[in-house]
Amino acid sequence: MRRRTRSLIGTITMLAFVVVYAPLAMALADSRISQTPAPVQAVLYCILGIAWIIPLMPLISWMQRPDSDA
Repeated sequence: MRRRTRSLIGTITMLAFVVVYAPLAMALADSRISQTPAPVQAVLYCILGIAWIIPLMPLISWMQRPDSDA
C-alpha cells in the first residue's frame, strides 16, 4: 500500500477516533472531574488531553512507513 493511501486511511481513522473520544472525555470531565479539588482537576485534564495520542501512535507510525518497492 502506498504511503499516500495509508495517510488517507489513517487521517479518516484519527478523525473518527477523536469524534468518539472527545465527547467521552467531556462527559467524564463534566460528571467526575468537576467534583475533585482544583490541583487534581489540572492533572486529570492534562491526562485527558494527552491520552488520545497513545492509542493513535501505532497508527501514525504505520502511516509514516516508507513505501515498499515490491
